[in-house]
Amino acid sequence: MTWLFAALSTYLILAVVFLVDKYLLTQRIPDPKLYAFLVGLLGGIALILIPFVGFSVPGISQIFLSLLSGALYIFALLWFYKGLQLFEASRVVPAITGILPIFTFGIAFIFSQGEATLNSKGIIAFLLLVLGSVLITYEKGKSISLKCLRVSILTAFLLALSFVLAKYVYLNQTFWPGFIWIRIGGVLMAIILLLYFKDIRKGIFQTKENFSKGTTILFLTNQGFGALAIILQNWAIALAPLAYIAVINALQGTQYVFLLIFALIISFKFPQIIKEEASKEIILQKISAILLIAGGLIILTLK
Repeated sequence: MTWLFAALSTYLILAVVFLVDKYLLTQRIPDPKLYAFLVGLLGGIALILIPFVGFSVPGISQIFLSLLSGALYIFALLWFYKGLQLFEASRVVPAITGILPIFTFGIAFIFSQGEATLNSKGIIAFLLLVLGSVLITYEKGKSISLKCLRVSILTAFLLALSFVLAKYVYLNQTFWPGFIWIRIGGVLMAIILLLYFKDIRKGIFQTKENFSKGTTILFLTNQGFGALAIILQNWAIALAPLAYIAVINALQGTQYVFLLIFALIISFKFPQIIKEEASKEIILQKISAILLIAGGLIILTLK
């Protein structure tokens, strides 16, 4: 169950990264295309690992899968950041959180020609984790528009496809070479975004106010933690059975448990970043969600 602990560590780190991403997207770097470009470009730092972890050149089909997985991940982030910019996180996040594991399971099932299936224990844990993930991010009275739903569905589909392709990469390559090839795919997508979108080039070369020293340090530090989370997430994907890639996605609910804890601690001091309401109804909802997620985790650890 090493993959489970790797996944939980991923979402602990991503809870912090999410908070900083939200702040930067609303206060410092408001262009989601520029943000996705920067995240993708920084993936090229993985190349410095080559002298330490080794590198190999697989077959053409594996190179293609690796590059496509990395490119799709950055393209998905573009739409996720766009969703955060256009709509409230309380509308975008629950939709993606609920749809992503289902897409992942469906794509893995289709690609494996029906062989990637969960046993009864896995199905129960999967359902509890998905329900808990949606419940912990849902806010009553905030309906989702058709446009928001489209963005959420597209983001979830692209992420699911990227994760499943990554698993097929790790089934045929050792971890570090596969990981580096996937990151190269992300860099290539970043370059495509740079060439295609004029406002990205303008944001980099002309809009100096977006890149103050403080913003640069905060962004790079946050991406450093994000890189660690991506390594752990890919490690979990490499270790878990194909059918359980969907469970890794369903575990995202734990990220919002961690996020809730962090939010409660900092919301009174930085309300512009995140604000947590604390009515009895909301507290009951959050507790119910945490119990569902905890139940899913307990079932996963049972032998």
